[in-house]
Amino acid sequence: MSITAAEVNKLRQQTGAGMMDCKKALEETSGNFEEAIVYLRKKGAKISDKRADKENKEGVVIATTTSDYRRGVIIRLACETDFVAKGDDYVAFAKQIAEKAANDKPSDIESLKAIKLNDLTIGEMIDELCGKIGERIVLNSYEQIDGDYVASYVHAGNKIGVITAANKSSADVLKDICMQIAAMSPLALDETSVDQATIEKELEIAKEQIRAEGKPEEIVDKIAQGKLQKFYKESTLIHQQFVKDGTKSVKDVLNEADPELKLTAFRRVQLGIT
Repeated sequence: MSITAAEVNKLRQQTGAGMMDCKKALEETSGNFEEAIVYLRKKGAKISDKRADKENKEGVVIATTTSDYRRGVIIRLACETDFVAKGDDYVAFAKQIAEKAANDKPSDIESLKAIKLNDLTIGEMIDELCGKIGERIVLNSYEQIDGDYVASYVHAGNKIGVITAANKSSADVLKDICMQIAAMSPLALDETSVDQATIEKELEIAKEQIRAEGKPEEIVDKIAQGKLQKFYKESTLIHQQFVKDGTKSVKDVLNEADPELKLTAFRRVQLGIT
């Protein structure tokens, strides 16, 4: 059957796919508009499958909160090239996903992909985008926290996203804490939040270093514990040196702002790092 330019243009306007792809879709579906849309979506899924071996180190990380600041989320929408990642439409789509995640509270990535946006699920929209641009697009990170007050921060051109929860509101201080987390990438909130396997690994490394220095065996444990305390100071958020004032720790900054202000959780997602 003959496919008109108007029909091709209508499909292109709705899907964003290329003119030739839209024409092919209409031809393959005998001009059925809805089936042509499904055809293009499947094409996007096939492109994603074919390019599964491609590295998705580019993309955007978006962090946001609900309007009442009681919940925060981070999503990472990865792609293959920086050119795609910097596109206004791509960034806007990622922000839509983050906002939906914050408000709809899906439990995991698969649940998030099943949420509908504009009559399509987020997963279907990702497939359509794959078909439109010819790259593999992957929603490969979703983090969420709840709290009495949650702050969010996006750093370095959507390369790093942070959310931080506290027991009470202190917007300016928590923004600084988010920036601290983005810059210093702490391993945990404090020493009680570090898992036992990490503690044992750090102690073993310390002991090997001490023995290599020829220290007597009877003092190895004591020195190793000292090195563990240094590890806590460098790697846990509360004890880290504050990036905006090296004379203070993060704990000092919190106490100065409000002695009752306590951090309860944080998440950090960076592009290209799993």
